[in-house]
Amino acid sequence: MTEHRHAVPSIQPDSRLVDRIDQCLPQTQCTLCSYPGCREYAEAIANDAAGINQCPPGGKVTIRALAALLDKPVLPLNEMHGITEPRAIARIDEAGCIGCKLCIKACPVDCIVGAAKLMHTVIAAECTGCKLCLPACPTDCIALCEPEPPGGSGKTMSPWPGFTRNEVMQARQNTERKRLRIQQRKREKTRQRRKLAREQMQKEILKAVERKAKQRPGP
Repeated sequence: MTEHRHAVPSIQPDSRLVDRIDQCLPQTQCTLCSYPGCREYAEAIANDAAGINQCPPGGKVTIRALAALLDKPVLPLNEMHGITEPRAIARIDEAGCIGCKLCIKACPVDCIVGAAKLMHTVIAAECTGCKLCLPACPTDCIALCEPEPPGGSGKTMSPWPGFTRNEVMQARQNTERKRLRIQQRKREKTRQRRKLAREQMQKEILKAVERKAKQRPGP
């Protein structure tokens, strides 16, 4: 998993500006920008905590769009974050898959499906080629391959080569859905811990009361 070198900004910028910046990003969720996802990178840009040239998948298209939106000069891509490459999608080798689910956890757009100890598969139409599943796989059974040509006209294609507008929108929705699901699980775990802590405290109180009652002298 890519190490994120920057934390999410503590000051929350104007959400409308973040939305507009986020619309300029390709939604690959690859973390190459050094942020956990496109939304966090958009927040950092809005806070002037990140440059507009840190998104390799977006490349010149994204840099120019952000420069126009924010009235900033167009910059060359900062290749410390990587280079712009053609779109690729992940493919799982059935023979090598052990069903460990680590790739499912690593996938930011929820495009890998499968159950524990059963073969997993990639929903090709929803894969953004972020590569985050590659280092997560213990058997190296995931590889990137060239996708099928996008079945869209000029009107349905996004500004980013190889992606349709629907695919970009789907990636954004999948990412948000996974984020909300993880948050819900964390809240549920927190509730369970608090419930167990209360129950344990009540047991300790009852034991203390019983001990005190036994210590009292009889009539």
